[in-house]
Amino acid sequence: MKVLILSCNTGGGHNSCAKYIKEELNANKIPAEIVDFLSIANEHISTDTEKLYLKTTKGRGKAFGAVYKIGELYNKTKIKSPVYLASSMSKTKLLELIKKEEFDLVICTHLFPSLAMTRIKKDYNIPLVNIATDYECIPFWDETKPDVFIIPSELLTKDFTRKGIEKSILKPLGIPISSSFTLTEDNIDLPTDRDVILLTSGSMGFGKIYELVKLILNEFPEVCLVSVCGNNMKLYQKLRAINNNRLIVKGFVTNMNSLIEKSTIVVTKPGGLTTTEIATIRKPIVHMMPIPGVERHNAKFYSENGMSLCSKNEEEVLANIKLLLGSRRLRKNLIDNQKKIINRTSAADLVKFLKENYN
Repeated sequence: MKVLILSCNTGGGHNSCAKYIKEELNANKIPAEIVDFLSIANEHISTDTEKLYLKTTKGRGKAFGAVYKIGELYNKTKIKSPVYLASSMSKTKLLELIKKEEFDLVICTHLFPSLAMTRIKKDYNIPLVNIATDYECIPFWDETKPDVFIIPSELLTKDFTRKGIEKSILKPLGIPISSSFTLTEDNIDLPTDRDVILLTSGSMGFGKIYELVKLILNEFPEVCLVSVCGNNMKLYQKLRAINNNRLIVKGFVTNMNSLIEKSTIVVTKPGGLTTTEIATIRKPIVHMMPIPGVERHNAKFYSENGMSLCSKNEEEVLANIKLLLGSRRLRKNLIDNQKKIINRTSAADLVKFLKENYN
């Protein structure tokens, strides 16, 4: 079995999920390659799409929310979407790649490549597996025709079937996180004599993090605050200029799992992949200022199932941190609910399923 994993440059979560799947497949001696679907058509399209995505999610993400809402409304018309037509334009080049490299199975961590594969499957019997990387059936997933659809939780089954996905193809294995992610380092340079708050805003460092960092430092004078800026070097330099020995500023990191493990509380944007990583390590989560659209669905799923506290603004972030620092029982309750719902062997279970059904 040789596997092609198709991702897309619209946020880091899809790419990280693809990497986790590849890592788990390779650990089981199954060859796999990751390809950015948009680069198949044109490298400039991939770069431009990423820039457009970043622009729409800036600030409070109102632009992204408006686009997402339009997608939801259009999806209800049941007319083939422009997204379907645009994605299918690359089907010829994608098929050439699959044939040339002799891939036996295609896994899609993003909607766009799955739409193209759906067109291909009308003429070619190539096994297709979809991976949902958010806690919501996003618009136009129902236009895809995979053999199997991996969803984050069985609690979302009704959401996906209500939007047109056949229940028989749904497999609630969880968002794939590789087995190695829970293998953390002990010799990490963080204080052990005080509470540690980890603040992460995703791979691109979104949001008003600078203002929030100053508020947390002022409100909680006894804690150590670790802020991970991702690829946002402007934010990194700005935070580094703050004169406070309780603040640790990091850019792009490769040991996020260890930082999560050593933290008392994690404050994060409610991205599907990022949130799943934290829940896999089993840590109390404060979700901050979800942008309209899928982030709100993610935060709602976690908060309604008792796995996180959701904050609509900076004041609520501070209030939720105070609640968690003051209550071991509340922290334990969040973690206990994560254990019930979030599968920490999700990638391993996915590979086991693939070996049993497609090897």
